[in-house]
Amino acid sequence: MVVRIEPLNARKHIRKGFSCGKDSLDNYIRQQASQDLKKRVTTVFVLFDEPNFNILAYYTLSSFTLDITDLDEAFAKRLPRYPRLPATLLGRLAVDYKHKGKGFGELMLLDALKKSLDVSKQVASLAVIAEALDEQALNFYKKYGFQQFKQNPIKLYFPMKSIEEL
Repeated sequence: MVVRIEPLNARKHIRKGFSCGKDSLDNYIRQQASQDLKKRVTTVFVLFDEPNFNILAYYTLSSFTLDITDLDEAFAKRLPRYPRLPATLLGRLAVDYKHKGKGFGELMLLDALKKSLDVSKQVASLAVIAEALDEQALNFYKKYGFQQFKQNPIKLYFPMKSIEEL
């Protein structure tokens, strides 16, 4: 199996069989993702197998603003005192249940972080933000260095400076 990551192409990539076990994530890739792409609400990147084009995993990226008071004091004290600051939202990340345990979640996360870092050199972003759907997702993000927001522990952030050090 040869796998690749590229932006979702609704005419090329096969979405209907995707299932990660979370209805919101399954329904998103099957029904909503291509509409969000057309409206430029988010970008969707898919991991697929060639030559079949079945989606094995996906993630979304979009612009985000965050409130400086939500950040950890140690991180926030080095930032300008603007009330809202630019960030990148890793809105969704899912792996098809048939391909769990193959490292595709880590691969997709690292790809999302790299793309976010690269783009931040052209459009400012101080961190990647993620929101965990459950305890398993929370632990996944924390394992890679994401930090929890003070007021909302299921929301996490990873500073671009830390991503750059990876």
